[in-house]
Amino acid sequence: MSKERIGVYVCHCGTNIAGVVDVEEVAQWAAGRLKDRGVVIARDYKFMCSSLGQEMIAKDIHELGLTRVVVAACSPHLHEQTFRTACKRGGLNPYLCELVSIREQVSWVHTNKIAATYKAEAVVSGGVERVLQQVPLEPLHVPIHPATLVVGGGIAGIQAALEIADAGYHVYLVEREPSIGGHMAQFDKTFPTLDCAACILTPKMVSIGTHPNVTMLTWSEVERVDGYVGNFTVTVRKKARYVNTELCTGCGICQEKCPKKVVDDIFEAGLGYRKAVYTPFPQAVPKFPVIDRDNCIYYEKGTCRACEKLCPTGAIEFNQKDEILTLQVGNIVLATGYDLFDPRRNPHYGYGRLANVFTSLEFERLSNAAGPTDGKLVLRDGITEPRTVGIIHCVGSRDRYFNNYCSAICCMQSLKFAHLLKEHTGATVYNFYIDMRTPAKAYDEFYQRVLSEGVLFVRGRVAEVTDAARLRGEEGKLIIQVEDTLAGKQRRIPVDMVVLAAGLQPRHDAKDVAKLFGISCSSDGWLTERHPKLDPVATMTEGIFIAGCVQGPKDIPASVAQGAAASARILGRIHQGEIALEPIRASVDADKCSGCRICNDLCPFNAITFHADRMVTEINPALCQGCGTCVAACPAAAISGTMFSNEQILAQIEGLLLLNLNPERAVTYASEAVAA
Repeated sequence: MSKERIGVYVCHCGTNIAGVVDVEEVAQWAAGRLKDRGVVIARDYKFMCSSLGQEMIAKDIHELGLTRVVVAACSPHLHEQTFRTACKRGGLNPYLCELVSIREQVSWVHTNKIAATYKAEAVVSGGVERVLQQVPLEPLHVPIHPATLVVGGGIAGIQAALEIADAGYHVYLVEREPSIGGHMAQFDKTFPTLDCAACILTPKMVSIGTHPNVTMLTWSEVERVDGYVGNFTVTVRKKARYVNTELCTGCGICQEKCPKKVVDDIFEAGLGYRKAVYTPFPQAVPKFPVIDRDNCIYYEKGTCRACEKLCPTGAIEFNQKDEILTLQVGNIVLATGYDLFDPRRNPHYGYGRLANVFTSLEFERLSNAAGPTDGKLVLRDGITEPRTVGIIHCVGSRDRYFNNYCSAICCMQSLKFAHLLKEHTGATVYNFYIDMRTPAKAYDEFYQRVLSEGVLFVRGRVAEVTDAARLRGEEGKLIIQVEDTLAGKQRRIPVDMVVLAAGLQPRHDAKDVAKLFGISCSSDGWLTERHPKLDPVATMTEGIFIAGCVQGPKDIPASVAQGAAASARILGRIHQGEIALEPIRASVDADKCSGCRICNDLCPFNAITFHADRMVTEINPALCQGCGTCVAACPAAAISGTMFSNEQILAQIEGLLLLNLNPERAVTYASEAVAA
């Protein structure tokens, strides 16, 4: 007979559990069959997570003297903290509460009510045996450094940095390009309001550049991250601009006089040129140029130096070196954005082979008044206006050969392009779409507006774009071959220009970034949030937050909202001054450790340190996330995991197998379960 007094609480979860599991039977079974194991009360309730359900637990702890609690409900991922808090209010250490899942692991995966009920009883039995082995724990309290690092200077990173800086705390904003602004700086108009992108972005960029609480590190990259939540040490490489920013006034003479022109493959998407010394665009923040060492004549041949000779302030410094900076911060926001799908990967659409097939980013630069054509929508010859244009949606998205997911912005972006084409050229415009997705505020109204402007819509996935004429009127045109699913026939539509709405995909270095910051990526390559619905800005590594398209495809308003949300989470921690961390951590028994170092390279959170002088491994509890990788790998069994000890796991297995019942009862129960 156990000396502990255990309360078992079984949740109906409406019909989520009770529709398949006989919860009253489970509670009665626990009260009778597990009485010898310490169960003194077993109840069922419609919603255990409700205030009344939590009060029931707290009341029973007080009145019945419960020393352990088992809750059979949904996944611990959702409500473990809820029931731990209820136990704490009742005066019981929250880590003496065990939550077992009879929703995800029982009711949601079974249709046979009898079998599901037997399984739920076994799961409860396992929880009872496990909770008997648990010990009281106390959370770890870690102080929070008030400074924050934001990585990525797009709109999401800018918003996060401004929110924190405006609250009075210091922010380091690191951006790998010469200027902040990200992809939004390349756009002309933003849907659905058709605001000028630069008009709404530039004020925020200027605020960042002049804010007393922001240290802006452009042309810089994070190289190393050490430490843990509240106390990160970040190493940043500030690349040489070869321009002394203390002396430079941003007058632009160096760019004007530089004789070397190169194709701008980044900001102008390959449609325009820039000099070897350049700022990416006129509104760039900071205003200081950077010298492209790979294309500068001086670094190629040792001659020229025109920029140095003509600079009125002597700001050019060809011997400038990279700087290594060390930053101390308490929290980190990753807002490194996305890459555009390369349409060359889908040769059927002819991009890179057929001259007048453009990507969506190229069209953005064509339509921009500050772009290479001064906003004139023309073909590759730079002169001819298109009279017919085809816009193809979902290029690289919703495609099992490339990316299965929807890129979220392509439909609205394509509608915007159609409107701009109508407005500037009066061309006949076809939109080729799979499904029209306009779910946000004023989006469908914009779709209706474009419809009323006479844009033609063809529902169906485009099979091919070709210049091989077969019919009269196709000579000199691009022909779009498509199945019109609404008309139920194949169509060949000749056009002058094709615009490919290329999808969004994770940055090419997303996995490297994830590894650097000790977080993970989804199967698609986007950085993984702690919970897709309830915690979309935090990650599984405490102190690391994500915002914007680094988490998945989203439009500008959603990116701004997520940047603000990440900053709100961080400000809450800064105001508290410290954070309480889960005490579920791994620890090393130094007497058993052989110094084999097998565990050192396996830790995904870089929490393990090897002391060569003592030949012993040590785990930093503030960095450890209790994943158990090292526990499983240690050949000497020198590492144990709090809340996941061998005793706890083996006890739970015994309970699941009903070995905790007396032999006669166990055999009878097992035969009944098999018969069901």
